[in-house]
Amino acid sequence: MSYHILVVDDEKNIRRTLEMVLTGEGYRVSAVATAEEGLALLEREEIDLAVLDVKLPGLSGLEALKRIRERRPEDPQLPVLMISGHATIKEAVEAVQLGAADFFEKPIDRDRVLISIRNSLEKWRLRREVLSLRARVEPQLEMIGTSEPMKRLFEEIRKVAPTKGRVLITGESGTGKELIARAIHRLSPRAEGPFVKVNCAAIPGELIESELFGYERGAFTGAQGRKRGQFELADGGTLFLDEIGDMSPSAQAKVLRALQSGEITRVGGESALSVDVRILAATNRALDEEVKAGRFREDLYFRLAVVPIHSPPLREHPEDIPLLVDTLVERFCDENGFRRKTVEPAVIEAMMRYHWPGNVRELKNVVERMVILSESTIRLSDLPDEVRGATPVAVPASGFRPGVPLRLFREQAEKAFLLDALVYYEWNISRAAQALGIERTNLHKKMRSYGITRDGRSGSGSPTVPPAAED
Repeated sequence: MSYHILVVDDEKNIRRTLEMVLTGEGYRVSAVATAEEGLALLEREEIDLAVLDVKLPGLSGLEALKRIRERRPEDPQLPVLMISGHATIKEAVEAVQLGAADFFEKPIDRDRVLISIRNSLEKWRLRREVLSLRARVEPQLEMIGTSEPMKRLFEEIRKVAPTKGRVLITGESGTGKELIARAIHRLSPRAEGPFVKVNCAAIPGELIESELFGYERGAFTGAQGRKRGQFELADGGTLFLDEIGDMSPSAQAKVLRALQSGEITRVGGESALSVDVRILAATNRALDEEVKAGRFREDLYFRLAVVPIHSPPLREHPEDIPLLVDTLVERFCDENGFRRKTVEPAVIEAMMRYHWPGNVRELKNVVERMVILSESTIRLSDLPDEVRGATPVAVPASGFRPGVPLRLFREQAEKAFLLDALVYYEWNISRAAQALGIERTNLHKKMRSYGITRDGRSGSGSPTVPPAAED
């Protein structure tokens, strides 16, 4: 990786010397004479370390350091080295208090400066790795479970992670699609590389291309400098395209070309750049239906869905709720400095009856609220009304019958439940799907699977539980 270093010094000879020495060490260097120019460059370019003179015409180096910390609160540890020919002890102390990584007096000792720069960049790199690792590891607390659906999911992740295959992760909102993507990255040979997430639904259509591929200076109004896109930032690692079903047609075409050629071109640029990126994509839409409707490119769909993985909704594995609640209660108690709280069994029972339209994300929010507002014990009264008042899911009455496997009984129960919902809503598919907490396309698939039709109510495709034998 070639680090980009900013040098700000009003002495021309100092600038030239530092630029020559640092360039000789393989660094990319931008050298300017004033703090104002340096701050402007920080806004336009990706800078990894800054060297500032304390005494500058106009804005001083110390004032520039203050503004750097104010303007970049998301990255307060950007390494900044201060230099001065006649600084006071007070100024040196102030620089350190403001977060300067080191302080040098002129004339500059070449070897000492290079050692300080290498050490500062290494600390900066390690800090970023720690933050990245924390971002990958901490959310895994929510991706737990011992149910069969979760076991299948973990096995699929284990199999696909070490490969180069592109993965399309499907599932409803809140089921943990990003957690799956991060787990695949963490278990892959690219684990040491970057994991870059792009939420395609959160970026306006007119900006998605510049966000993905970057842009050159002057490519459009407001493009005052060159910017690297997410494909470049993910080079050597994984690019996670979340909610890819919301991507504009023009961006789809460019992503397809990038997948085919392994090259990208910045907006306003002419030369192609090679990138080594593994693509993981996710959507809560039925992309096959989007393809049929002409809203998503079929060729891109097949490129992305080499390995499809489905993230199951929480209502399909409610047996994991007690473990999830226990883990989350412990986590939120620790975060808030509370003593560990107990949970009444009635709370778990009510939570297992609820259909959780927001899935694990909704469960997490409910648990956090209960931990904060409850006393030492979380009681039924601490649950939100909609969860506390959930009615038990009705299933066909039945006792055990020899020769009837659990799978067959489950299918019969689901079929009866779907049929009741459709009849209740007078076969309005959209309303029934909303009440069931599933996608409309998913309900259509289940109806076809069980042979449920409005005319015949249910066809031969539905599973049948044999009647009990009479004595």
